[in-house]
Amino acid sequence: MIDAGPSFRIRDRFDWALFIAAAVICVVGVINLYSATSVYTGARAEFYVNQVYWLGAGAILGAAVAAIDYRHLERLAYLIYAFGVLLLVLVFILGRDIRGSARWIVVGSFQFQPSEFMKLGLMIALARFLHDDPRAENRSLRDLIVPGLLAAVPVGLVLRQPDLGTAIILMAIFGSIVALLRLPRSSVVWLTIVSVLGGASAWAWGLKPYQRQRIASFLNPEADIRGAGWHAHHARVAIGNGGTLGQGFMQGTQNQYKFLPDQFSDFPFPVFAEDWGFVGALVLVGLYTFVSLWAIHVASQAKDRFGAALAVGVGALVFWHAFINIGMAIGVLPVVGVTLPLFSYGGSSAITILVGLGLLMNVSMRRHRFAPVRRG
Repeated sequence: MIDAGPSFRIRDRFDWALFIAAAVICVVGVINLYSATSVYTGARAEFYVNQVYWLGAGAILGAAVAAIDYRHLERLAYLIYAFGVLLLVLVFILGRDIRGSARWIVVGSFQFQPSEFMKLGLMIALARFLHDDPRAENRSLRDLIVPGLLAAVPVGLVLRQPDLGTAIILMAIFGSIVALLRLPRSSVVWLTIVSVLGGASAWAWGLKPYQRQRIASFLNPEADIRGAGWHAHHARVAIGNGGTLGQGFMQGTQNQYKFLPDQFSDFPFPVFAEDWGFVGALVLVGLYTFVSLWAIHVASQAKDRFGAALAVGVGALVFWHAFINIGMAIGVLPVVGVTLPLFSYGGSSAITILVGLGLLMNVSMRRHRFAPVRRG
């Protein structure tokens, strides 16, 4: 199943731009995690070591995914999706409740978050659907029923955990890939109306009280600074403290004096901005922007719809994670628990992003011409 022969050599098609950008984000992320946890002793102080292991495992899996022609995934797309949904169902049976949410399946000393891997499963299934539909135009809302159901099932299960942030990312991936369909303007209008009504219904019946409280605190950030608004308030203070060039590595006062909560998971960006200032934050945002735009570039040169949709899906995965997480930190979006790609601590998140980047590398290396695929 692995491409071989003179028609395709990985070293000749390797996407160095994508690799270097991803590697820089990983390295800087570990350095930032060291700074973020430097105020702790014990297990938390070793978070950056665990992160290196997870990044190593994700890099190996990502390399394996990049080496095997992505067209083999086309045949397995719906099976991968179904397996992901099964894991989401198993969360309610085998899941461990952590901080009020049952999102993790625990097997011995190992635990993982199925909703993270479901992002890839949904992406692959939607790419398969788009590939199977040969039409370029003349679509209607009726044509969105199948992809809409593909997205609705995992979104509903994730909201039940509850995990609003991951549900939003799944919907954003769905919207980004569906944007490849050339829908008439009337269908776009109706889709917008349906989305607004769906959001209103989720607010009324789908969200937990604490989730509504977080959104309410975003709309009025000064109303409850010591309660629901604490995270966002101190994140903004940390970013402001960074100034132009930053306080210096491990010198940020909001982090060092433990004013900034969840600085290793939800809020690593304020730690980085406080240490390295506006210039450092701008460089980091530039790296995420480059990866997202590079994914669109790869999609534009892909030789089939499946590859193009995969590239767009990976770009959406990175972009929406970074956009929402940084938006949470600077106060323009509510705090919904979305991680910063390859910066936030977490094995499931790191592996998912790196496997996704492996898929993008795969499409990139094969965007100029296809190598023969050996079946079986």
